[in-house]
Amino acid sequence: MINEKLGIKYPIFCGGMANITDGLFAAKVSNAGGLGIIGAGGYNAKWMKEQIDICKKNTNKPFAVNLMLMSPFCDDIAKVIIEERVPIVTTGAGSPNKYIKMFNEVGIKTIPVVGSVAFAVRAERAGAFAIIAEGMESGGHIGEETTMSLVSQVVEACNIPVIAAGGIANGKTFNAALALGAEGIQAGTIFIASKEAPVSDSYKNIIVEAKDIDTIVTSRKFGAPIRVYKNERARTYEEVETKANSMLELEFMENEYHKKAVAGELKDGLFMMGESAGLVKSIMSLEEIMEYLVSDAINESNIINNKINELKSIK
Repeated sequence: MINEKLGIKYPIFCGGMANITDGLFAAKVSNAGGLGIIGAGGYNAKWMKEQIDICKKNTNKPFAVNLMLMSPFCDDIAKVIIEERVPIVTTGAGSPNKYIKMFNEVGIKTIPVVGSVAFAVRAERAGAFAIIAEGMESGGHIGEETTMSLVSQVVEACNIPVIAAGGIANGKTFNAALALGAEGIQAGTIFIASKEAPVSDSYKNIIVEAKDIDTIVTSRKFGAPIRVYKNERARTYEEVETKANSMLELEFMENEYHKKAVAGELKDGLFMMGESAGLVKSIMSLEEIMEYLVSDAINESNIINNKINELKSIK
């Protein structure tokens, strides 16, 4: 499985989330047995260098950086990643192909986040180490395919490991990802609701109290929709979008509203979260989250095996 190939305990990634997964939080995730990922977001190379240093000082385990490819600082951050010999890079919001070659030359493993089979195939041809197939159930920027549809098709189309993302927050969904052929999972929403997450208690409580219908997809003006909590700001976000003249400008505006969410501004913040929020029932520590996901998956697998045996008896 992917954990053995990356040298981590569990096949569980905490997705790189702007304004949330900084260097210290990524280190804590890695120490808990998963793969911690520093979210570059719209920050510059100086900030990234500082966060990588913080991460290295707080863990001796593998970690990653998520490179947001629409960022104007992308090239500079890529240079920092190479200089600092970050072991793993995930990418999002664009084509990573030119960076994959750079990273491969120095032994850095690149794992792009993709929202389509075609994207996954191109990334594999470019030399990607693995693929994160992310369904539209995820929080933040999303594609148009569901996790179940996308993961199974990416697994069939690619010969490299696939990590499933989108809607995963308990043992049933973890097992579903493995059944689709994934070697591991990436989650975000359940980690925002962790004790260690550097976000306001308001943000965490919104996730814990959320129901399955409490998210909305907005920000479609430039073809880059985001899934967020259904509050007043989200319902009226189209008014904000009309003021943006480019995708980069809109991304900056979204980032500012997300910072307000992280700070706990309930009315005006954009609280990025996935549909799996309805599965998150309590605020746990990172170690408790890892243990819960793995133990629950094992318990659920026993139930699945019993159901399979029932199917066999029918046949």
